[in-house]
Amino acid sequence: MHLITPHGLICSFFFFSGAHTIGVSHCPSFSNRLYNCTGVGDQDPALNAQYAANLKANKCKTPTDNTTIVEMDPGSVRTFDLSYYTLLLKRRGLFESDAALTSSSTTLNYINQLLKGSLQNFYDEFGKSMEKMGRINVKTGSAGEIRKQCSVVNS
Repeated sequence: MHLITPHGLICSFFFFSGAHTIGVSHCPSFSNRLYNCTGVGDQDPALNAQYAANLKANKCKTPTDNTTIVEMDPGSVRTFDLSYYTLLLKRRGLFESDAALTSSSTTLNYINQLLKGSLQNFYDEFGKSMEKMGRINVKTGSAGEIRKQCSVVNS
């Protein structure tokens, strides 16, 4: 199965986001979705309300909790599988970028196609996306930086 964008390219970012099936995050990386989505102390409506309530009660009790870790793919955090995409359909993606994958009919279609396919297909497509990302020229020296927090440019 090849998922093709309108320009004929395999949608690498879509498959690359599947890496969220393993690993953890700290609360400040996503706490705005729980506590201050639009700047008025609200919760992100794109996040499953029960999931958000569970995170607030049991994990990220404050928006600035720097010590608690949260699984990006609860239930299979150490398994490279398709459950991340299943959770996306339940609106349980931890990050805004996860939720964005279900806001487009194109990427939602990709998710549904992927879940109907084999795990091996996911592995193959993920591998292709990693190869493609590997062809991006890495900035070195003063042209680039190693970020202290990956989502924010160093100041």
